Amino acid sequence: MTPPQTEHRKGSRTRRPVVSAVLAVTLSAGGAAAWALDRFVIPHAQITNVSAYEASQAGTTTTSDTTNESAVVTDNSYTQGDTGVTISTVTTGSGDSTVTYYVADVVLSDATTLKSAFAQDTFGENITENTSDIAADNNAIFAINGDYYGFRDTGIVIRNGVVYRDEGARQGLAFYKDGTVKVYDETTTTAEQLVADGVWNTLSFGPSLLDNGEIASGIEDVEVDTNFGNHSIQGEQPRTAVGVIDENHLVFVVVDGRSPGYSAGVTMTGLAQIMKDLGATTAYNIDGGGSSTMYFNGSLVNNPLGENKERGTSDILYIAQ
Repeated sequence: MTPPQTEHRKGSRTRRPVVSAVLAVTLSAGGAAAWALDRFVIPHAQITNVSAYEASQAGTTTTSDTTNESAVVTDNSYTQGDTGVTISTVTTGSGDSTVTYYVADVVLSDATTLKSAFAQDTFGENITENTSDIAADNNAIFAINGDYYGFRDTGIVIRNGVVYRDEGARQGLAFYKDGTVKVYDETTTTAEQLVADGVWNTLSFGPSLLDNGEIASGIEDVEVDTNFGNHSIQGEQPRTAVGVIDENHLVFVVVDGRSPGYSAGVTMTGLAQIMKDLGATTAYNIDGGGSSTMYFNGSLVNNPLGENKERGTSDILYIAQ
């Protein structure tokens, strides 16, 4: 893997990875510091122009049929044909215990209507972009942050039917073309087998929050990664989760946090309870903290860290207009 050498242009914006200054620091640093900068800071592009790459993969990017029906958009909803998104805001508690979260109830006309996109249209490590910018680049009406795959070099990464990484390490979430969504053990299968079985997208973060509709045990003690600086996800935090109501019926939740008086965040068990109360039978935690972001019709829905300021992420899940 080598750092990108040229600017990346997509749409009306031009982005140049800020590499030179970091490289200078890396070269002057030694040992662990140099390793950490290279591993967790310096962008390493493996595939640029992912849009063209996916289009070149014959038979892997078949998407749902287009509809001639006009879209209907309100302040908190979107409908086109049988696809619909309805967003609601929930506030519980009071004072410093107040929790505010946002729910997107999503019904898909076809499972492939829910797509994934990478920051800067590039697959690799430490390549980031704000959720809203990735969404705008892909003409999304709705989006949430993804699993921040680019922070780690393990996990199965299948996006829009294309395999990008096959390094099973943890509990993953698989979205199938038939509309089903399942939690699975990455270490017991391969990306090739998953695609053969009809998987359209995967997420690699976790943990699974519900077992057959009941709150999973031990979720407060899970370590998502063994990477430097990213071991635990305990305590009250901003969080993002995906829940399954039925085939082609999903619920996405973004909980704001670290903002006393507006939203304290929730524990992992608290997030699981939210998903259970929404009627999900399967639910899965993905990247949270400052990355937790929901986007709708050109604007942020939530208020990240109470500052209306996004933190860059590696990827999004979205529905295009």
